[in-house]
Amino acid sequence: MKTGFVSLIGRPNAGKSTLLNRLVGTKLAIVSEKPQTTRTRILGVRNYPEGQAIFIDTPGIHRPLHRMNVRMVDAAVESMAQADVVGLVTDSHASAGKGDRFVLDLLDRVKAPVVLILNKIDLISKPSLLPLIDSYRRLHEFADIVPVSALTGDNVDRLERVLLDRLPESEPLYPSDTLTDQPEQFFAAEMVREQVLAYTHDELPFTTAVVVDQFEETAPSGDEERGLLRIFCSILVERSSQKPIVVGRRGHGIKQIGTAARLELERFFGARVYLDLRVKVREGWREDARALNGIGIRGSR
Repeated sequence: MKTGFVSLIGRPNAGKSTLLNRLVGTKLAIVSEKPQTTRTRILGVRNYPEGQAIFIDTPGIHRPLHRMNVRMVDAAVESMAQADVVGLVTDSHASAGKGDRFVLDLLDRVKAPVVLILNKIDLISKPSLLPLIDSYRRLHEFADIVPVSALTGDNVDRLERVLLDRLPESEPLYPSDTLTDQPEQFFAAEMVREQVLAYTHDELPFTTAVVVDQFEETAPSGDEERGLLRIFCSILVERSSQKPIVVGRRGHGIKQIGTAARLELERFFGARVYLDLRVKVREGWREDARALNGIGIRGSR
């Protein structure tokens, strides 16, 4: 049996979260076109006949400007040190820049084998793929290079074989029915935040957060497997001028966010959901250690 941790690292918007969802076969990580959507590490377990792979989606490695971002980057770097295999996810459709070279420099400290995952090959022509692979081979000694499309699933089966082959021999670390180690409250907050990002477009990409104030479940009735979930959340913004952007004219925005989030939550939890959303102003929350701990972005700095 092969069992171990696979850390998915890379720059923001490389497609790590889409790849995690594809690898585990369900949506664990929210996805947005906004950079820095993933703010903490998300663990997903996948069982195979050959063993168990524990995939870890990490925040995109970027230049941190706030305490929140420092903790995000620390989470990604720490996951590399703890991994049995590191999967460097890159956007094959984007030109490499200083940020990509910074990530490559970080790999010099990694003892685990590093597999380069060239993502988004559905967006490039096949003739341009081989020169791209050659250019990366000159930059670092990778254990393997696998082009994939996390969006379409193209070549992901080969990636799975490559990663499993590199894992150490071990019995499974998690029970066969384990999917993740994150609590339900985490997913509730993330699915609300996903809809905030979708509704506000480019207006509030980094200055919002979602806190679950109350999460309770009533006893199921009839043939229901689960009872009604009552979820109360606060959407945090940094300035009072940002609150109307989320609330929208006559409350249209917050209603739209709530409806879309509730449908996602009902799909994910397989239960009826009552969702209550409030918008609160909390200045400087990205620098507030207590606030960051409260939304799950923990760290020593």
